[in-house]
Parts: sequence; C-alpha cells; structure tokens
Amino acid sequence: MTGGSVMNDLTRWLHGIRRLPRSRWIRFGKDLTGDIIATILSLALAVGMAHAFDVATDLWMSMLPIGIAAIGVTAVLHYFFRVYSVNPRYFGLHDFLNIALTSGVVSIAVLGLTRYQTPDQPFAKSFEVAVLFGLVQTCIAASLRILNRRRAWQPRLGGIDSDSRLRRTIIVGAGDAGEALIREIQRSKSPGFVVLGLVDDLDDRREQQIHGKKVLGKVADLPSLVEQYHVEEIVIAMPEATGKDLRRIIDICTPTGARVRTLPSALSIVSGTQQISSYLRDIDIEDLLKREPIQTDLKSISQYLSGERVMITGGGGSIGSELARQIASLSPACLILVGKGENSLYEIEQELLQTNRFRPKTIVADVRDYASMERVFKEHAPTVVFHAAAHKHVPLMESNPIEAIQNNVLGTWQVADLCIRYGVKKMVLISSDKAVRPSSIMGATKRVGEMILGGLALRSETEFAIVRFGNVMGSRGSLIPLLKSQLKRGGPLTITHPDMTRYFMTIPESVQLIIQAGAMGGRSEIFILDMGEPVRIVDLARDLIRLHGLVPDEDIEIIFTGVRPGEKMHEELAGDTEELAASDHPKIHVVAHGNPVDWVNLKAKLHHLLFLCESGKGQEAHTYLMELALGKSGEPFEHPDRWPDHTGIPSEFSPVKSPLLTSESEPERT
Repeated sequence: MTGGSVMNDLTRWLHGIRRLPRSRWIRFGKDLTGDIIATILSLALAVGMAHAFDVATDLWMSMLPIGIAAIGVTAVLHYFFRVYSVNPRYFGLHDFLNIALTSGVVSIAVLGLTRYQTPDQPFAKSFEVAVLFGLVQTCIAASLRILNRRRAWQPRLGGIDSDSRLRRTIIVGAGDAGEALIREIQRSKSPGFVVLGLVDDLDDRREQQIHGKKVLGKVADLPSLVEQYHVEEIVIAMPEATGKDLRRIIDICTPTGARVRTLPSALSIVSGTQQISSYLRDIDIEDLLKREPIQTDLKSISQYLSGERVMITGGGGSIGSELARQIASLSPACLILVGKGENSLYEIEQELLQTNRFRPKTIVADVRDYASMERVFKEHAPTVVFHAAAHKHVPLMESNPIEAIQNNVLGTWQVADLCIRYGVKKMVLISSDKAVRPSSIMGATKRVGEMILGGLALRSETEFAIVRFGNVMGSRGSLIPLLKSQLKRGGPLTITHPDMTRYFMTIPESVQLIIQAGAMGGRSEIFILDMGEPVRIVDLARDLIRLHGLVPDEDIEIIFTGVRPGEKMHEELAGDTEELAASDHPKIHVVAHGNPVDWVNLKAKLHHLLFLCESGKGQEAHTYLMELALGKSGEPFEHPDRWPDHTGIPSEFSPVKSPLLTSESEPERT
C-alpha cells in the first residue's frame, strides 16, 4: 500500500467523522466514558479480589499506568470491532462477543504489563488479576450497553392522549408468537396496553418467564386470573391454532367479560412507528371454523399447469379469482379470465399486476353465448379450463329456474363441448354438495352438469374432473357475510331452522382442492374434501354475537324464519349410488359413479329441457330438471322442427341449438 493511498483513506475517514450528527458524537462520548469507568473499575476489582482486598499502596500506584494502557487498548479495539457504531436499540449477541473478545485481548496486555511493572509479584497472582479483569470488564461493559438497550426500548407514554390508559392484558400462548408480541410491546413507543403475564397449557412452560413476564397458569385458569389481576383484554398468540382450539379458548374467556383478540401471525408483527395494537384483530367466526390446514404442495402437482394456457370461466368470482391468484404463481404460459362482470375482472387483473407482476388476459363474455365462447377458444387456444361460472344462490334460483338452467346447464355443456372440439387437455368443473340428491334448482343444475361431463368423458380425449364441496366462507352473497351485516345493523339475525347444518371450508383450501383434483382426475371423477363435521348454523350465529361482546337472545335477537324453497336441513357429500374411495391425498376422497351416463339419452333430455326454457315454460322446466337430476325423467320429447341440425358440429358432441348459437360451420380441430 502506498503512502498516498493511506493518506487518502485517512482523509476520507476524517471527512466521515466530521459529518457525523451531533447525536452520534454524544452517544460515542457516553460509550467511551462507560468504557473508561468499566476498565478502571474492572482492574481495581481484579487486583482487590486477587489479593483478598489487602493491597499495598505501592501496588496500587504501579497499576495506574497499566489502567491507562488498558483504557487505550480497549478504546482502540472497540473502535476496530465497531462496538461504538452499534445502535443501542439493537445490541445483540454478536456485539457481546466482540466485547468479550476485546476484553480477552486487553487481559493479555494486562498480564504482560503487570509482569513488567511488578516483577516481584508471583506469576500466579498476575495471571489471576488478568483473568479476573477480563471477566469483570466483559460483564460491566456489556451490562452498560444492555441497560442502554432497555432504556432505548422503554415505552414513552407521553404521546398517548390524556384520556387513554394502558389496558391490562394477558397473552394466551407462551411460544414464539407470544414472545414476539411481548418483545414488540416493550419496544413500542405507545403500546396501548400492558402485559401482566401469559397462560399456556404445556407443562414445561409453567413458571417460566418471557422478557420478564411470567407464565401464570393454564388456559383454564383465565377466569380466576382475569378477576385477580383485573384483566381487560386477552390476546390469543397462537396463529396455528385450529378452530376447535380457538372455540375452547373463547368458551373459557366469554364469561370473564374481557375483550378477546388474536394475533394472525408472528411474522406479521414488525418493528415500526405504528402501534402494536394495529397488528391485532378481533376473533372472527372463520377462526372458530378453521380446521387442520390442508397440506398440499402445489408446486409438486402443478406440472399440468406449468407452461400451459389456462382459462378460468367465472374468473372474477370468489372461487375464480382465488384460482387466478394461486395459478398465477405456478408459471402458466397464459392465464385467461372469462366472466360477465367487468368490474370484478378488472379488480383481479389489477391485483395480479400489483402483487404478482402478472398480467392475465381478461375477457368479458357469457358462457351461454356459444359464439362468444367459441371466439375465446379460437383466439386464445386454452389447454386447461377451470369452469367456475355458475349461479349459486339457492332461493334466488328457485324463482329464476330458466336463468339457472341456461347458465349452469347450457353454459357447462357448451364449455365442455368447446373443450372437446378445440383439443383442451383437461377441464375441471366446480360443483357443489347440493348436487347430491338435489332439492333445489341450483343443486339440480349442478348435478346435471356433473352428468354432462360423465357422459362426455368416455367419448373424447379431453380429461374431465369434477370438484364437489360445501359452503365457502367469505364468498360473495354467502351466509357469514349476511349474518355480519345483520349484526352490524343491530340485528336480528335471521336463521331458517335451529337444526339446519352445513359443511364449511375456506376459499383458499377449496381452490387447493380444485387444483389438486385437476392433477388427479381424468375421466369425470368427482373429488370431495374431508370437511370435518357439519356445523349448526344457529351455533355460528350465537358465536358471532359473542365474539362482538354481546349476549345472544338478550342483546341481539335470533329469529327463525323457516326453511326456504329448495333448502335442505342437512347437506350430503355422496349419493346412495356413490361410494367414497381414498385418493393419493389424505384429505381428498374420490366419488365412484354408481351408474354410467347414457349420453345419447341424456342429450335428448337436455334438448327437451332447454326447449322448455326457450319456450318460457319455467315451471315445467323446473319439474323436468328435478326429475332429470334425480334420474326419474322419462323418454324425452322430439323437437325436429325446433332444433334443426345445421351447425356442422359432430352430433355426438353437439349442444342444443340455442338462439345465441350463430356458428354455421365446424371449426377446425386443434
């Protein structure tokens, strides 16, 4: 290294020193002063302890230059190891080890200087002084910085409004999430509440302390602890807890009158300027319904999507949009979202652009319009299709049977036909548990859709799979959002019947099942999820009221309105002629078809069903649909004049000639 480069480095260092803010100089001065005091005190204690605190004056005098040298060496080494650059808020193990290393080096220097200054003193005494000095200096220097760290994280309550006060809080869960929550509360400038302790059911955590907060007992002890410590808030720091576990905790907490909130994830708690309370949320009804998560490695089963041109009908709906989110991360060559609602399509398009930097192709089209859908298949050539476009509201479809049949039956038939004609590799149909022994128009249309795929599966090279599941929590127009809106208005909550039950699942896990089924199915197999036990709807309503700190039937009334047309008391997962079999996934079962579908006969009946719709005979179409879905319909009527075969579409795959079907020639097969 040349002299010029050394001077340049020194010049840059001095320039950097001059630019340091005043606060850094003050902190450096405090740290240096602390190191001077720690070094002098450590040397004095080391000499005193080595000689049983019976030290002659001349020995003290001889140690004075040693102390000055130790101070200089300590300051230089602390600067070299950047100990003075450490922000006291983040002093950690790495910095402690640097201090220990510095003290070790200085103790060696002390040993050498002691032998030089006091050659008459036994070596054992000099060695003892050096060792004691290193240990004591490490402890004092580190302790000073730990105190600075604690003071830096001490909550500053001056910023809280004079009317506010700290809420007395107990944390449920003495694991990683509980530890992270306490740490961030202690670091927060205005936490809003004070933690009195924790509870945990694991025996090995009893009587332990986390950041000075003691584990006071088990979850069952909460009522007595709330009364003893005047607790106002209980925070559940168990992000992986199942709905069963949360329900047990809520049942224990409810009589106490304390507010109950939960921590979504330990990873969601981060340092920042926001109050820690902003990371907490109230317990939601979905938390109580949460089951053991489905362990599906989408990457391992997504080969059939990677590099493919994937189309989702109903792409702006609850299921369709979640399908788009998950499939966008699986490297498809193209993602085509088809739907009638332009606003919902625009929203998911913008979401994927902002979160995944992925731009899907969004197309406004109606699955009932054969010509429009055919243009989509021609222009975008999808290779995998997820058919999620459907009307799903049971009571609403009861009063609109023609719309339900044309959208759910004709739409499914036309999409399946186009999949076959344009060489799509796989089509996945989204069905419902309401398709089992259907009692509603919606359920019957879903069942007929399953039958259509069952009839076409053995007559084409396109692979078909069907996914059947129960109610989806949080989907638009579903039960739970309705109950929440009624509760927000002050009630009453309207329930059809006190004994009515339903299966529930979350949108993400239902979509995982759909993608999994696409990997497993090939010949119109029906896949269902192990959805646990059905839940009484009235129990959901009461839980929802309690979670808002209210008392069912006192603060909020529950009214039973009676079972609506088309509704069942209890849903089923498989019919009498269907058997459940295990699949490669422990949470997914396969429904074996009881009887094969006679496609020729079914197609003729579909012609008659859609003829009734085209003729505006809603009640007759309703009756015929229910008989068809239940396997009770007789021979179909012939309508040769009404349904001329002039489309050029192969007869074995030809859908009914609806007024919307304007294609006159068969497109080339791909």
